[in-house]
Amino acid sequence: MSCQEFLIMIKFYYSRLSINARRVWVTLLEKNIEFEPILLKLNGDQFQPDFLKLNPFHHIPVLVDRDFRVFESLAILDYLEAKYPEPSFMPTNAEDIAKVRTIELVTVNELPPASIVLMKEMLDVAVEEQKIVQAKQSMATALQYFEDNLASDKLYFVGEQLTYADIVAGTAVAAIPNLGISLEPYSKVSKWVENLNQRSSWQQTVPSAEEIEKSRAVMKAILQRR
Repeated sequence: MSCQEFLIMIKFYYSRLSINARRVWVTLLEKNIEFEPILLKLNGDQFQPDFLKLNPFHHIPVLVDRDFRVFESLAILDYLEAKYPEPSFMPTNAEDIAKVRTIELVTVNELPPASIVLMKEMLDVAVEEQKIVQAKQSMATALQYFEDNLASDKLYFVGEQLTYADIVAGTAVAAIPNLGISLEPYSKVSKWVENLNQRSSWQQTVPSAEEIEKSRAVMKAILQRR
């Protein structure tokens, strides 16, 4: 084992198109943590026996740090924050902590169900019209919530400090236009996303238009089973 291999003990299992993985990837880059990226293709890699030993629920991302493994993206972020506290992306003020946690949970609880429905519509997978209407309303409610929690004269949700609220919500909201939902009605959200897109971590982790297009067939097959 080389010296470099010895120093890089963290293995990060991810997909280029996974928003859950992207928030962890951004955090690793923002914290300047050395890691070995292990790319998985969602056409079967996640069901291989070796990967199921790491996560029996066959989801990504997974982070392995020596003999410790952790999955579920928010749990990974908590682990990274505790073990690698500098720079910190969690405020210390009680109200700000609550704000960050709420934005994280709104993102992971409200956006994915609506996104799945809208992705089905986009890929011509059968879905009830009423579910499409409900999904668009859920998106609008979440985006308005983010809009209401951003200040016009501040860069991020918590003033000038990048936090997990920005990392978790920002990586998810950046993908919403791909579902046919415009961010233009939400001026503060649009400005916030544009600002995040200037960060090196966002630029390194954004999937290309070609990658998104190539994923359509795989995503359609996955959604047809749901």
